Amino acid sequence: MRLAALAVLAASSLAACAPVIQGGEPMDLPPGVMETAHVNTIYMSSGWVDSSEDFAETFSEEVQEELSLCAYGTYPLDVRVHIGALDRAGRLETFLNGRGQNAMTGVVEFTDPARDNVLVGRYPISVTTDAGNRFTGLIADRQMVVSEAFGRAICDAAFARNPRRPGPWNATGG
Repeated sequence: MRLAALAVLAASSLAACAPVIQGGEPMDLPPGVMETAHVNTIYMSSGWVDSSEDFAETFSEEVQEELSLCAYGTYPLDVRVHIGALDRAGRLETFLNGRGQNAMTGVVEFTDPARDNVLVGRYPISVTTDAGNRFTGLIADRQMVVSEAFGRAICDAAFARNPRRPGPWNATGG
């Protein structure tokens, strides 16, 4: 009994420290914050478990890379992301049909760690990427591709800029 009480206490103290999406209406970053922001830490959560274990790491790395290209100021912010849905094109289906799509939706919240993690921006994000042709559909890292697109969508929504210069390497256009 005593051990169970200690386990519950330990679990509740860890949960209190974990960043949690507050939810609510979209909220733009204040203009001054938008122009001077830099992302320190990305916290990712999700209610689904139908993905490989490395998804959170892949997602965070790809989103951090994109955000470093569009939020290049000096004012530190943290980002909390809750992924609501992830749908990856089936490799066999893409091979047979020669087409497919990967999709992800979620909510992104920017918090200010200098002000007790007050919420300073919230954006619903939804992206869809092309799975490629028969060959790329078989070998592409679907998680990486959709995570990168998600990061670019955050850049567009929060900072009104695409982190990639125009060209064939930029799936999100000019």
